[in-house]
Amino acid sequence: MERHHVATSASRDTLTVPEVCAELQISRSTFYDWRQKGRAPLCIVLPNGSLRIRRRDLDRWLSACEDAA
Repeated sequence: MERHHVATSASRDTLTVPEVCAELQISRSTFYDWRQKGRAPLCIVLPNGSLRIRRRDLDRWLSACEDAA
């Protein structure tokens, strides 16, 4: 039971690209376009090439977008 709790907690700390896209209501292609242009939230590249976004980095990025608007 403890292992499940740790995995659940870790999954809240990092998000997948589809999770971020769903939260922001954008397409995956928009996310990658922003990333290519340096406008996306900071990403972690895993050894297998998958991307993860820390919740705190997404929140900071959203705050910066709000300030810019």
